[in-house]
Amino acid sequence: MHLLIMNKQQIVISVDDISLSYGSQHVLNNVSVDIPKHAIMAVIGPNGSGKTTFLKMLLGLIEPDKGTINVLGSEPKKVRNRIAYVPQRFSFDQTMPITVMEFLVLSVVSVKKVDIDDAMEHFKITHLQKAILGTLSGGQLQRVLLARAFMQKPDILYLDEPEAGVDIGGEHDFYDLIKHLHDKHDMTIIFVSHEVDIVSQYATHVLCLNQQHICFGDPKVMLDTETLSKLYGTDIDLFNHKQKKS
Repeated sequence: MHLLIMNKQQIVISVDDISLSYGSQHVLNNVSVDIPKHAIMAVIGPNGSGKTTFLKMLLGLIEPDKGTINVLGSEPKKVRNRIAYVPQRFSFDQTMPITVMEFLVLSVVSVKKVDIDDAMEHFKITHLQKAILGTLSGGQLQRVLLARAFMQKPDILYLDEPEAGVDIGGEHDFYDLIKHLHDKHDMTIIFVSHEVDIVSQYATHVLCLNQQHICFGDPKVMLDTETLSKLYGTDIDLFNHKQKKS
């Protein structure tokens, strides 16, 4: 049973009793959740808990052994033109002499110059348009990938541990950009994270996974000592990231 009761017209992603195993290894077991429109939903859990697998299922890249997933009223793979994805690691030939502008032009079909300019300004990378992609820092590359996703004008944006490539100290700047997308562009955002304090500050909803559904709801309510102990097997203190860096 889902822990939140919502108007079905507001649900953009519905996951109903999905399970997946690789041989005798259970990856996900009987997971259900309804994600409302305009949510910023974080997926958290320990290593091996099925977070990235769950995200790939929402993308339609992996089929569950049982259960169903409905995204924007259809099967995930049928609505890929309405979603965007920023991976945890973006692999490319770093010796390839392609500029940021060329990468963005080639990334989105029939994109207009004004849309590229808008995306670069939006994510404060206009000064990088002539920079070679392989010379960018982790944080700069993440901004470029966000700009590419923004140019697609998606209804749903998926991010897999986006802070993993961000320079130390830049996490909050990055998540401020994510929140801006949510607030100003009516976008539903799903992200996988290990940063419990980031989740508590930026997410509107949290799904706690440890191969099975542990909890779903408001992170300020759900992320208590009991839940974190179920997830990680030990007590974890929430702390303010900004205070930590000051």
